[in-house]
Amino acid sequence: MRNPILWRSFLSGGVCLLLSTPLLAQRPGPGGPGGPGGRPLRQHTATEAKPIDLVPATEEAPGENQVAIGEKEDARTVSSNAIPDHLVGPFPNRGNPHEIAPQAFSFEVPAQPEIAAEITPLALSPFGFAVNGVFFDPGAAEFWQGDRDSGWQYEALGGAVPLGLDENHAHVQPTGTYHYHGLPTLLLKRLNATETRHSPQIGWAADGFPIYARTGHADPKDPTSSVKVLQSSWRLKKGNRPDGPGGAHDGAFVQDYEYIAGSGDLDECNGRFCVTPEFPEGTYAYFLTDAFPVIPRAFRGTPVSLRAEGPPGFGGPRGPGGPGGEKGKGPRGPGGRPPGPPGEGRPPRGEFPR
Repeated sequence: MRNPILWRSFLSGGVCLLLSTPLLAQRPGPGGPGGPGGRPLRQHTATEAKPIDLVPATEEAPGENQVAIGEKEDARTVSSNAIPDHLVGPFPNRGNPHEIAPQAFSFEVPAQPEIAAEITPLALSPFGFAVNGVFFDPGAAEFWQGDRDSGWQYEALGGAVPLGLDENHAHVQPTGTYHYHGLPTLLLKRLNATETRHSPQIGWAADGFPIYARTGHADPKDPTSSVKVLQSSWRLKKGNRPDGPGGAHDGAFVQDYEYIAGSGDLDECNGRFCVTPEFPEGTYAYFLTDAFPVIPRAFRGTPVSLRAEGPPGFGGPRGPGGPGGEKGKGPRGPGGRPPGPPGEGRPPRGEFPR
């Protein structure tokens, strides 16, 4: 599960250099057909972050959770109906007009992932999936004045645009897909995650590396060291936004944040090389954090596309994966990266244009 050269360098105290990509300085992508299904994006003018009013998770999910995670040759296989195994908020609700519906996802991610030469920024596509088969999908298809070319994408957890998130920081896409935008509160509770022990593995990223949440060893190389709540190295920019919505960088937009190397415990991708209970010899691992980005917004490995290519609930020959149903091996862009920015070709799975 680890790159032996990089890991040896890490254990010996060496430094693994990685060229930094200005992830959040990039524009969300060229204008296109709008939101999912080509529908127009909502026209937002909000400029200030607000506390999120989470909807209490008081209802049973509409159906039984079904997920199967296996391994064959060099691939980790995943099949899921995306129904969570915990309580959810009521959907539809005031901020989200969609009902949860079973899906039929089936795809593959690398079982032996390797560190890539470059970081791959996350587009409007899932970052990975939880052990219960629900997607970690942090991006929102919500832009300043509904304009993808504005360079200002609303942060789903920034509160400027109400999205009807429940207490699992999750809601529902037009396809009926329930997905997490932040910490999956009740999943973590079910997994017995606490601040006094290392996080259990909570999922897999699209590049095949494991995902954890919040806690890890103080010394990433020493499994006997104390456990701490890990801190992101992303911070709010100082001053005001130079154009577009104007106003102070307060977290309403993704572009309000910048990566400050060494300011936290984790790298630009919200990950680090470390030992974990599941990987005692070490691995690269991602961590969900309390503060931005919460769910990582970039990959250290080479991700497959988890972007849905078919209609709602479609898991057949052109489900998540590439042309002709090569599951988990979606179409690639320049340099072997996932398809181009949102707005090119089929609209990605996004949020709720109304």
